[in-house]
Amino acid sequence: MNKNVERAKEQMLSALRSQPSWPWVAAAGVVLLILGARSCVSLDPGEAAVRVNNLTGAQEVITQPGLVLRLPFGIHDVHILDVSPQTFHMRGQANRSALEVKELEVRASDGSNFVFTDTTILFRAMPGRADAAIRDSGLRYAYYEWMLPYARAILRDEFGRESTISVSNPTNFGAATERARKRINELLVKHGLEVTSIVTPRPKFSQEYENLIEARNQAENQLAVIDSDLARARTERERKLAEVERDQNKIIQEKRAALESSLAEAVTNQTQTWREVDTYKIEKVAAGEAARAAAKGKADELSGQLLAEYATKKAQIDAFRNQPVERVMERLGERLKGVTIQIQPFRNDGSPTKIQLENLGGGQ
Repeated sequence: MNKNVERAKEQMLSALRSQPSWPWVAAAGVVLLILGARSCVSLDPGEAAVRVNNLTGAQEVITQPGLVLRLPFGIHDVHILDVSPQTFHMRGQANRSALEVKELEVRASDGSNFVFTDTTILFRAMPGRADAAIRDSGLRYAYYEWMLPYARAILRDEFGRESTISVSNPTNFGAATERARKRINELLVKHGLEVTSIVTPRPKFSQEYENLIEARNQAENQLAVIDSDLARARTERERKLAEVERDQNKIIQEKRAALESSLAEAVTNQTQTWREVDTYKIEKVAAGEAARAAAKGKADELSGQLLAEYATKKAQIDAFRNQPVERVMERLGERLKGVTIQIQPFRNDGSPTKIQLENLGGGQ
């Protein structure tokens, strides 16, 4: 029997050696192509992949577009996640899908209600945190489910802090929108999601309040026109003030030039006058000094003459005093020649003490 078995093996091997080899090569190539195709995953722009090693449990996030290698036989699993920007709408009267839900109704801090008819939120799965998005949300588009509860609750909370009057101001509800975006991101980032933008339309109020808002807008428009007119009037006023100031400056400059010219002329006249006064003073002082010197000389001369006459008279008096009585009487008689003396005693006194002389007939 062993011989028969050996003979059958040899016949089979010879039969196989006699067959051509290219079908086997082709079959092997096809198998390799199938394995290669199943071992690679194409990653498009706007997508991220998470490759999971089922042997070790390691996860790798891939964000670069291209082919992603995946080992067959369950060694690797590759999960594709759409990380392109997504749009979440809050509009209408009912929920239509995960990305389109009922409009946002808010109760303001003063108790009134208002509605945002179409609130749009732009969000996406973060490419670098695709593993967290898949881990916490699930595969493919399961992360959409995070938006509805967080967005509605936080937007209601933030806009509910505003009053009806303040929320009608675009600046105020813009600030509330930014606060809401930051709060939503604080909750979603740890799940691999982020909100990039929240667009809210003007809130819709009751018809009565809408009419009041319209009236206020008209008043604000009128106020803007008034402000524009005031600004234009202010500009015109400043222009006219500038013109007046320019003209007044010109007049002032002309007056200043004229006054400076008059001042220069007055200073010149003053200098000339002072020069003339100084000249006149010098001349008068010189003339006065000359007259004083002449008068002083004349006075000295007269003083000398008087002193000489005084000395002569004194000498005569002294000489007359030393003469005898007879000579004195003689001289007195010469002087009294032609003079009649009437003596009338005032008392019976033989020795009169007073004699009154009268000049009669022009006697000397």
